[in-house]
Amino acid sequence: MSNGSTPPPHRRLRGTLLVVVAAVVVIGVGGWLVWRSPGSGDEPSRAGRPSEGRSPGHISGGTAGPGDGGHGSRGGGAGTGGAHHGLKGKVVVIDPGHNPHNRDHGEKIARQVDIGNAHKECDTTGTSTDDGYAEASFTLDVARRARTLLRAAGAKVVFTQDGDRPYGPCVDERAALGNKAHADAVLSLHADGSGAGNRGFHVILPARVTDGPADTATIVAPSRRLGERLADRFHAVTGSPRSNYIGEGTGLDVRSDLGGLNLSTVPKVFIECGNMRDPKDAAQLTDARWRQKAARGITEGITDFLTH
Repeated sequence: MSNGSTPPPHRRLRGTLLVVVAAVVVIGVGGWLVWRSPGSGDEPSRAGRPSEGRSPGHISGGTAGPGDGGHGSRGGGAGTGGAHHGLKGKVVVIDPGHNPHNRDHGEKIARQVDIGNAHKECDTTGTSTDDGYAEASFTLDVARRARTLLRAAGAKVVFTQDGDRPYGPCVDERAALGNKAHADAVLSLHADGSGAGNRGFHVILPARVTDGPADTATIVAPSRRLGERLADRFHAVTGSPRSNYIGEGTGLDVRSDLGGLNLSTVPKVFIECGNMRDPKDAAQLTDARWRQKAARGITEGITDFLTH
């Protein structure tokens, strides 16, 4: 072809084919790059992963942290970053136990409030691990993680406090906030402060109390169902044992002395996620990866209750 003569027909055909093939390759590669572009939905963004280096009270996003494998979410709903919306239209109230600022308002949180069958302190400071990780910081962190997962599943999530109040709220107001929201389920988050060697989690259910402003007659049965689902899923996802010191191995306890339960008119339970004074439990409670598992177990338990 260097002399400018016309190439034979078979060479012209080969050249045409090469041009067509090259065009197809270019178009295909370009289309693959567009398909892989950010926001396409091929892979969830990593920007929302919780950071181990952040303070215990801060969490962004709801993606499980590293090492969270081994316990798949049931039905692919609650733990899949919003792929399903099985809780759409449901209202969940999360009550992070205590308040990081309670220690600065001792007189105010010590005042007595009516819980129906008794009078109790407005609130307390809560417990802490031996190295100073406060229960109030733990409860806020897990609550925020669970909120992210529950919202991704379609639920409306209401907090009783988000570290944004000077103290409290008092236990009677915590109950009132769940009632006012007409919640489908309420969970009060805690960690215990028992002696070393006492291990595991337990869920506290309301007893039947009909005294003064308290009347739990209509919520005892649904609250038990909520508690049973929660205990099952929390155990399955976190691998934590049911309490070896409360509940006789069931992980369930019934109490009539908690204002948050006595004054509730909607299904409500407490969960003590572990014992902060036991070294083995404390090692879990202070681990951000374990707290993500705790949030997922809580989310799955609530989801089971609200969808079955």
